[in-house]
Amino acid sequence: MTFDSLGLSEAILKAIAQKGYTKPSPIQEKAIPLVLQGNDVLASAQTGTGKTAGFTLPILHSLSTQNKWKRRPVRALILTPTRELAAQVYDNVRAYSEFIDIKSAVIFGGVKPKPQITTIRRGVDVLVATPGRLLDLINQQALSLSKIETFVLDEADRMLDMGFLRDIKKILALMPEERQNLLFSATFSSDIKALANTFMNAPVAVETAPQNTTAEKVKQTFYNVNKADKAQAVIEMVKKGNWNQVLIFTRTKHGANRLSEKLYKAGVSSAAIHGNKSQTARTKALEGFKKNSIRVLVATDIAARGLDIPLLPHVINYELPNVPEDYVHRIGRTGRAGASGEAISLVSGEELKYALDIEKLLKLKLPMQNLEGYDFKAPTAQELKELKKGPSKTTSPKANRKPGASKKKKPGETPKWVQSKRNAASKLGRAKYRK
Repeated sequence: MTFDSLGLSEAILKAIAQKGYTKPSPIQEKAIPLVLQGNDVLASAQTGTGKTAGFTLPILHSLSTQNKWKRRPVRALILTPTRELAAQVYDNVRAYSEFIDIKSAVIFGGVKPKPQITTIRRGVDVLVATPGRLLDLINQQALSLSKIETFVLDEADRMLDMGFLRDIKKILALMPEERQNLLFSATFSSDIKALANTFMNAPVAVETAPQNTTAEKVKQTFYNVNKADKAQAVIEMVKKGNWNQVLIFTRTKHGANRLSEKLYKAGVSSAAIHGNKSQTARTKALEGFKKNSIRVLVATDIAARGLDIPLLPHVINYELPNVPEDYVHRIGRTGRAGASGEAISLVSGEELKYALDIEKLLKLKLPMQNLEGYDFKAPTAQELKELKKGPSKTTSPKANRKPGASKKKKPGETPKWVQSKRNAASKLGRAKYRK
């Protein structure tokens, strides 16, 4: 099948050809005709399989063939969980609408709202947004959702993971009841289905790959490495392999910063990207990575679904995620659109529990091996047994304390509230002295 047979307009087909697309992916082949027919669609597919084009192309076709509004109110809303994903979707919308009379905009936090408000007031047909900034601008009466014809909830599972359910419900209440609803997600959990039931009208379900599967062309390698050796192991991999584009995932923001600094000191250009970084810094880091002026991008899971780097060859799990589904999304940054890629995971002894969870999710045995040149301290049989059981519920003194019991004060020990008052008084006295 070709894009020509899907019913899209000549102008959109021209834009698709300019992007170099010739054959629709399975999710595009199934979803585009359903969206063009006006159905509500509940779609699931592996990350990196072209879900974005699956909903943006038919939306742009429908909007461009309908009657034009004089002032261009927002007629299509695409809601995404992260700034990076919002920017990525917006770039696609702009590229696909190059030869049609459709205006689009993107809004997200981390930047000043005034330019976004100015753009919206000039007239926008398609708006890509993150929930927080969208609600902020609605509260400022900078935009209205009263004319929405099509609503897209993109990466719905990530939305729920990040705690956006309340915001989503507020946004749904601000739109007309009669509209087309599209929900795209990497997985179909019971929570996703429950959410879909609250606002979708007889949705047609589309699924092109089993849930929680990894891309076939991604080579997955797992190395047992002690926690203290991980940074040096990564530095050696990048240098010896002469890798120029490597995306590394850590669990924490501080961990991302520390690893990026170690790489930089070792002579490997790198940048960290996470929620504490300003939008300007995140955009600059991502652009440098795409242009190969930065060899390594160290990211937290906020970037696991919002990054689209064509032909990204290497992804490294510096730390395994404690949510096994996130492993699928992380390594989905490579091996996209049919290309091959490599995903390497460094697994310390305390992370073996996470590896077992990933095995269970993927229903396969992970090929664990020791990294050459590094001695791995494997957990004992008893430690491994404890890891499989999970953490004890009564590991802290507080947990073991009887209900209602309070911590006994040692003889001669000053109560904490008394010491707190003394410290405050002393601090006040020092302040007066300095004045």
